Amino acid sequence: MPCVPTAASLAVVRCKQASVALAISIALAAGAVGAQEARSDQVPPPQDTAYVGTVTLHVDASDTVQGIFRVHETIPVKGGPLTLLYPQWIPGDHSPTGPIAMLAGLKLSGNGKPLMWKRDKYNVYAFHLDVPADVSSIDADFQYLSGRSDDFEITDRMMDMEWSKVSLYPAGYFSRDITFAPSVTLAHGWQLGAALETASQSGDTTTFKPVTFNNLIDSPIYAGQYFKRVDLNPGGDAPVHLDIVADAPKYLEMTPEQLKVHRALVTQAVKLFGSHHYDHYDFLFSLSDQMGGNGTEHHQSSEDGLGADYFTAWSDNAPERDLLAHEYTHSWNGKFRRPADLWTPNFNVPMGDSLLWVYEGQTQYWGYVLTARAGIWTPQQFFDALAMMAANYDRNREGFHWRTLEDTTNDPTAARRSSLPYRSWQMSEDYYSGGQMMWLEVDAKLRALTHDHKSLDDFAQAFFGVDNGSYVTKTYTFDDVVATLNTVAPYDWAAFLHAHVDTLDPPLQNGLAATGWKLVYTDKESDYEKQYNSRPEPSRHLYNFAWSIGLTMNDKSQINDVRWDGPAFKAGVSTGATLVAVNGQDYSTDILKAAITAAKDSKTPIQLLLKYQGGFRTVAVDYHGGLQYPHLVRVEGTPDYLSQIIAARK
Repeated sequence: MPCVPTAASLAVVRCKQASVALAISIALAAGAVGAQEARSDQVPPPQDTAYVGTVTLHVDASDTVQGIFRVHETIPVKGGPLTLLYPQWIPGDHSPTGPIAMLAGLKLSGNGKPLMWKRDKYNVYAFHLDVPADVSSIDADFQYLSGRSDDFEITDRMMDMEWSKVSLYPAGYFSRDITFAPSVTLAHGWQLGAALETASQSGDTTTFKPVTFNNLIDSPIYAGQYFKRVDLNPGGDAPVHLDIVADAPKYLEMTPEQLKVHRALVTQAVKLFGSHHYDHYDFLFSLSDQMGGNGTEHHQSSEDGLGADYFTAWSDNAPERDLLAHEYTHSWNGKFRRPADLWTPNFNVPMGDSLLWVYEGQTQYWGYVLTARAGIWTPQQFFDALAMMAANYDRNREGFHWRTLEDTTNDPTAARRSSLPYRSWQMSEDYYSGGQMMWLEVDAKLRALTHDHKSLDDFAQAFFGVDNGSYVTKTYTFDDVVATLNTVAPYDWAAFLHAHVDTLDPPLQNGLAATGWKLVYTDKESDYEKQYNSRPEPSRHLYNFAWSIGLTMNDKSQINDVRWDGPAFKAGVSTGATLVAVNGQDYSTDILKAAITAAKDSKTPIQLLLKYQGGFRTVAVDYHGGLQYPHLVRVEGTPDYLSQIIAARK
């Protein structure tokens, strides 16, 4: 509002004071806006222009005791300002998880003289320097400190090295326009597996053929003292190998039947997609109880890590045997075909995760199916695994009351895959298993619409199987998915997908009935669930009462999750509490099972004594439904699409 002076001098003075104050406030506001606008990094945006030369990168990975990777790079440059970037947005992580805090000891030099660098004020992944006019290349030396006790990347017997963690690259260019000449020195006598092609080897140092930076980041190394390479596609036009590193030689041994089903995985995948998008493919497979487990996709390889006894305890470890099929499927879905908002010109441009329900959800679906088609799972193991997944969306996903399946695609960035309390309410990356349940219904719908003449297999070939032999990324959008579904069987697929993906309380249970099966609960665990709960990997050793009393326990008597609005939750049970006693008896899983069973024929609540935050309290859980474990049973008189889905393709 304008200040209009009156005839009175005092009023004039006050008006002037108000005008000055208004001017100052406007100036301050403008300054604040200017300062806010200036709070952006000074990193040159990527351009699709060839870089000035080849970057040489050497990693000394021979320190198996302290877990320190020592890096030396020589980077061709021109005089003037230069920004070096440490990769931040890592493909497969779907989030800005590049471990910049583990980079240490950075020293830059040119013509043998130190060069000063300064980290960007607002971007900790960017390092600025001025290159003297007479310097044509700079040397960069630093260490990557991998020694995290909860997730070892190197042990005295094996190593998983991702190039994104041990490299700097020049800003201002697409990653595909920068060529690297990489090499690595391993511990003495170790052997390695990688999608990279070897140029030469001298002692314990391997030099690889030059490769574009985007392909280098996509080509990690597994190496170890105990190494075995297994041909999974003998006689095929594109070699596929299983490169195994293990804690001891005995864990490398495969039976003829195990070899047969792993070769069948390759056969069944190629039959499904009708193509391949690699010149050669390497499953990089660690079998260890020391090195961290893994599951990360790459175009011509995958990082796969499970317990040491994967082969030697085959009859007891069905859970997680879908890992290889899942990561292999990503060569088609996620690497070759990729959501448009997940493609970025380099590794420091933010990714968009909105279509992860296709990228990961359909991959989760095919991972289960291909594991069964190959014979890595029996049909019963497939049914039991799917029953556990379906039960989550029957009784354990209250979070869909407030957020959509699509919104869970933000979880990799929001939660960084950390452990979350009350997961049934908060949920955690449900685009995987929720997407899987949706694609099961899509498969059934395609079969019904075409009178069982077409299925999701036809979509897979039409969508992911195009351009056989090409591994140039081909992006897709929501509309592309809808259009391809309509070529298989015309239907209002856009409305169908929206109802499942961006609507509250999506109908994720419909797929079971549509395939001729239904979910039931009994008081007996399936053999698969028993194995799932007893595996030693992180988050295992679970004692699962999620579908009955509404909590899960770990092997330290701690409650690691409570089902939102379940019986235990309503009684006031907290995640993180220690269960001390049940109905006055020292806690054990058998005691809790007996109490839940006895309460079925009683009106008396189950009394739980909890230790939490230094105190003790007793809660009364008013639950009388008995033990509940999920299983699938046939719906008589309906088509058995599910059995057809997992039948091996001839």
